[in-house]
Amino acid sequence: MKSHQSTQTMKPATAAKKLGVYLPATPAEFQEGVVSRAELDQLQADPPEWLRELRRDGPHPRPVVAARLGVSIAGLARGGVTEALTTEQIEALKQEGPEWLEKERATQAEVRKEAARLKKRNAERAGEGVSPDA
Repeated sequence: MKSHQSTQTMKPATAAKKLGVYLPATPAEFQEGVVSRAELDQLQADPPEWLRELRRDGPHPRPVVAARLGVSIAGLARGGVTEALTTEQIEALKQEGPEWLEKERATQAEVRKEAARLKKRNAERAGEGVSPDA
C-alpha cells in the first residue's frame, strides 16, 4: 500500500499574511492561485523582486503599519488609519508626530512594560516553586 502525501496548500490571503504583505498589492497570478507550503518556503527563502519591493515600499498591511509605528492595530483604528500605508506614508506620519500617534505609542509602551513585569513575576514564582494560586 502506497502512502500518498498530499500537498498542503493555502489561500492567497493566508500566504500574504504569512509573508507580511498586502494581498491587493500582489501580482494577479499570486492572488488568483493557491500557494503550496513548498512555494511559501521558496518565497520566504528567495523572495522574487515583487515581494522584495512590497516589503520595502508597501503598501503594507495594518499589522506591519502598526509595528513600524510602534502602536497596536486597535491604536491605528483609534487614530483613523484603516487603509494600508506605504513606507513613505508611514515615515511621513512619524515625522508629523500627530497627537494620537504619541498617545498610542505611550499606551503601547505601558502595555509592554506591564507584560514584562508579569513575565518577571511569573518566572520568580516558578523559580520559588510557589503555585500561582497560593
